[in-house]
Amino acid sequence: MRKLKPSLSFWQIFNMNVGFLGIQFSFGLQQTAVNPIFSFLGASNEDLPLLNLAGPVTGLIVQPIIGAISDKTWSPRWGRRKPFFLIGAIIGSLCLFAFPYSPTLWFAVGLLWILDVGNNMAMEPYRAFVGDKLPNKQLSFGYQMQSLFVGAGIVLANASIFIFQDWFGGQEVVDESVQSIPKWLYYSFFIGAILSVSTILWSVLKTPEIPPDTEELEDINKHRALPFSERIKTPFLEILDAIKEMPKFMWKLSGVYLFQWYALFIYWQFISPMFQESLSFDKSQALSQAAKMNTTYNISTIVFALALVPLALKWGGKKVYVFSLFLTAIAMLLIPNIQDPTMVLYPMVLFGIGWAAMMGIPYSMVSKIVPQERRGVYMGILNMMIVIPMGIQTLTFGPIVKNLLGNSAVKAIIFGGICFAIAGLLALRLKQPEAANNSLLMDEESN
Repeated sequence: MRKLKPSLSFWQIFNMNVGFLGIQFSFGLQQTAVNPIFSFLGASNEDLPLLNLAGPVTGLIVQPIIGAISDKTWSPRWGRRKPFFLIGAIIGSLCLFAFPYSPTLWFAVGLLWILDVGNNMAMEPYRAFVGDKLPNKQLSFGYQMQSLFVGAGIVLANASIFIFQDWFGGQEVVDESVQSIPKWLYYSFFIGAILSVSTILWSVLKTPEIPPDTEELEDINKHRALPFSERIKTPFLEILDAIKEMPKFMWKLSGVYLFQWYALFIYWQFISPMFQESLSFDKSQALSQAAKMNTTYNISTIVFALALVPLALKWGGKKVYVFSLFLTAIAMLLIPNIQDPTMVLYPMVLFGIGWAAMMGIPYSMVSKIVPQERRGVYMGILNMMIVIPMGIQTLTFGPIVKNLLGNSAVKAIIFGGICFAIAGLLALRLKQPEAANNSLLMDEESN
């Protein structure tokens, strides 16, 4: 019989999630700085979706496979999940150091692929690690604490961009015809490289993993006894088997995710070009304004991340999630129509509330309804639901922007707002299984 997990203190949950700060600093740079870097190196608006293909492809391949492998891993010295997210952090750190030195567009694109491999290798075992440690009654708090660090990492990344531009970019002469990366942008990537490893190490050293029970250990040892060729096939078979047995709730969530993540990818790709169009900024000014937008919404995420926990307990995760999606839709529809660089920041408070919910509530709901021994693979499948819409966006939105939206970044952002509204409507159909609620009550009574 599986042992009950002890409740953890605030600081234990805090230390467990610190590594997300470094991972999300890297992700923040990808959100805000990578597409402008592509533009600095000669990419046009219609090229941007396809140049971001690395994220969805590596996420689709790496995260579920690493999640499945980590489910079948145990070392008394290194643990189950820790080796994967530590190695991923090291790969990401090396790429962040190299990124500002990209001499050509395709060199930068290649580095993005490697960086995404590292970040994806770190991400899903880390999410499973949080679920492994917490009893059901603390899952909502644990994943919203994760949202807090997600917001904090992206805030620091974006704040560093406009602060360093203010400190070190004033003497640079902006020449739109020169294809080079501004020197002031280098420092943000260097800080990200340091944080990527140091914050992960903090969580690794501060948080012990829970050893597998007898049944899990027998399963792991059986897997180790298989021939190498069989062990290679096992993760793929695990993924296919898990998809066949996937709860109906997750199938409905995949429809929500299709429009939610399609819209988010539009925002990250086109928010900087939008300011060149709506406010007539040059590329450096547009990048700085985009960084301020992203800083604002992630500060909002930090403020509201933990506040959403009692709201989700009172009204249910679904209602809070639905409401957050509509708030994000409103923000996306407002920002292209605001002509003041300061006033345009205000809708990002709504965007931040939405981002806080998106980064915590779905993971909490899914973690409660999937088997613990398969949490890694199901968290990987949940990520597939993120990267498949992103992949569809990278392949389809370039032609849409060019042929239907007149190559307009403003119209692209409005299109994203409509996608968020559709996601909110689809989220109204979500219904968490009663079994999950019963499990939660049993866990609370046992503790």
